Amino acid sequence: MILVDAGKTFLNTTGSLALLFFQTIYWTLHNLKHGKFNLKNLIDQMSRIGVDSLPMVAITGLSTGAVLVVQIGYQFTQLGAQRYVGGVVSMAMARELAPILTAIVVAGRVGSAIAAELGTMKITEQIDALETMATNPVDYLVVPRFLACTFMLFILTIFTNVVGMLGGSVVAIYQIGMTLVTFKDSILQNLKVYDIMGGLFKGMVFGAIIGLVGCYKGFTTEGGAEGVGKSTTGAVVLTIILILAVNYFLTVGINNFNMAYMQ
Repeated sequence: MILVDAGKTFLNTTGSLALLFFQTIYWTLHNLKHGKFNLKNLIDQMSRIGVDSLPMVAITGLSTGAVLVVQIGYQFTQLGAQRYVGGVVSMAMARELAPILTAIVVAGRVGSAIAAELGTMKITEQIDALETMATNPVDYLVVPRFLACTFMLFILTIFTNVVGMLGGSVVAIYQIGMTLVTFKDSILQNLKVYDIMGGLFKGMVFGAIIGLVGCYKGFTTEGGAEGVGKSTTGAVVLTIILILAVNYFLTVGINNFNMAYMQ
């Protein structure tokens, strides 16, 4: 019975997320076609999701870049391969660590906030009031949050890469004993454009997941204040699980694409 119930929950959640995704895409295209896009609402969400997350993302990128250089730098120095430190660190950041860590940090901050906000609106019947006024909740509430998360994760991933490389360069110079020129040349020689673009594409997908799951959990909130708390926690947990699971398939797909492109 436990497996059956788990299977039903999985199928129900997957179906509901897919339906919400297609509704979001429909209303996005509909608004663009008819010139009814609420740009002010979108910019407001972009500010709340992106700009307000910069301090946390900066700390994450800075510490990750610094730690990577410490861990890799000493080992490579012993092997006489200092000139590869910058390249290895930059590839690790661009391909995997920057998009994943940025997405997890934003999921904890933004995904929970979206679920709590929409969950509160759900239990106070504000979403029902929107429908009464002939305003589609997906169009008014989900679309701007979904697009803002998708676009701002793209920007935040770039920011994490830059900050991570700055933190790594400081550690490389003052702790590993490398020169800035050696570190920079290593990055330029080893980091390719498709490494950066693959990581940025991952960031956009993770952003879409954050926005979609946060809105879904908010829309399905039940049970008063306790239900809001459960939706908030559930949004963060489900988002992180999906990010880690989807990352594997994205990595395989991007690597296969890059190999075909290089040939």
